[in-house]
Amino acid sequence: MSRASAAMGSRTLVGKYELGRTLGEGSFGKVKFARNTKSTGECAVAIKIIDRQRVLSSHMVEQIKREISTMKMIKHPNVLNILEVMASKTKIYIVLEYVGGGELFDKIARQGKLKEGVARRYFQQLINAVDYCHSRGVYHRDLKPENLLLDSHGVLKVSDFGLSAFSKQVREDGLLHTACGTPNYVAPEVLNDKGYDGTTSDVWSCGVILFVLMAGYLPFEEPNLMALYRKIYKADFSFPPWFSSNAKRLIKRILDPNPLTRITIPEILENDWFKKDYKQPCFRQEEDVNLDDVDAVFNDSEDHLVSERKEKPVSMNAFELISRSQGFSLENLFDKQMGLVKRETRFTSTCPANEIMSKIEEAAKPLGFNVHKRNYKMKLQGDKSGRKGQLAVATEVFEVAPSLHMVELRKTGGDTLEFHKFYKTFSSGLKDIVWTSDSNKEETS
Repeated sequence: MSRASAAMGSRTLVGKYELGRTLGEGSFGKVKFARNTKSTGECAVAIKIIDRQRVLSSHMVEQIKREISTMKMIKHPNVLNILEVMASKTKIYIVLEYVGGGELFDKIARQGKLKEGVARRYFQQLINAVDYCHSRGVYHRDLKPENLLLDSHGVLKVSDFGLSAFSKQVREDGLLHTACGTPNYVAPEVLNDKGYDGTTSDVWSCGVILFVLMAGYLPFEEPNLMALYRKIYKADFSFPPWFSSNAKRLIKRILDPNPLTRITIPEILENDWFKKDYKQPCFRQEEDVNLDDVDAVFNDSEDHLVSERKEKPVSMNAFELISRSQGFSLENLFDKQMGLVKRETRFTSTCPANEIMSKIEEAAKPLGFNVHKRNYKMKLQGDKSGRKGQLAVATEVFEVAPSLHMVELRKTGGDTLEFHKFYKTFSSGLKDIVWTSDSNKEETS
């Protein structure tokens, strides 16, 4: 979202998702943080946005469709999960699970080498994920720390299958023939252009990653590309002194330049060094995978297309503003005469509307309220029953000017006195966003 649109309080919606900041950019397009506005649980996702026309004109529609379908069916705790796929007239949106721990590469860049036990745990998760993908006929072909993400609990997630190959792409000789990947992590047989096995080439890349995790630097690194290739062909590298003898033996067997004698994943799983403190991957309950959304994206029907739209809070004209302000509101006069506690209240804020909505949600949830949002309206539903049932509060954000918003809170259920007590506690969590005039500041000081 641009600064201008944020200042205006607008938000961009694609289907049920509200788009946020850009997480990354590549040749395919962008990856953006997003929130599922209809979700009552975990609502954060990442959305990969691809130019639809570029895909359609590449004459690779069937291949890309097959790849997305296959990846959507891969449900593994150490593989980034595709949740759904959508399309507008101009874009394809791949909705992915969001992991907030960053890249494993960043962890190495910050800390340098990792302790052997920590490195082993990440390597175990990596092998689990790669083994599962291979069993489904999927070969990654670009495994490196930059494509390994960590969630908030430190669980590794393999991502970015943009260069992945599928078993249907294997030629009659049983080999893949497209040289790709990042040079420092690529197996020697990939470089010689004579065909290679996707399984053994991924294993080599896993071995380079394990070395990097434990050493803090690459086993093969040369400024000159041909010199780098020569080192990779010969597996010309040396171990730092802090590697244990068992770790050295395993890495030596993985970084075997001959793919026919290189250790296999079933053999790695039985290796003593690998098995230490090993934990089986914890799968969620098996769920049915529906591919209707993938089919809809690539057919010519417009029935299932989503639209990318911008929304702003409802604007308030001068008459409405005057009628709602304390100085002109007749309701306040009647309230004072009858000794009633207000059933509604309002405040102004110079913060963007999205920030106001987020702050209201943050303040309400610890007080035991369920939050339901729609556009710039929000319903807060108490989970405890009071004297007149559960307290319910409706809120709405109005745009008074491009940099000024009015927020209205209205009791729609429950006891009025309880609403008054609720607001006193609730408002203390909103101090950062409530606008206070200079005259009010002087009066309170």
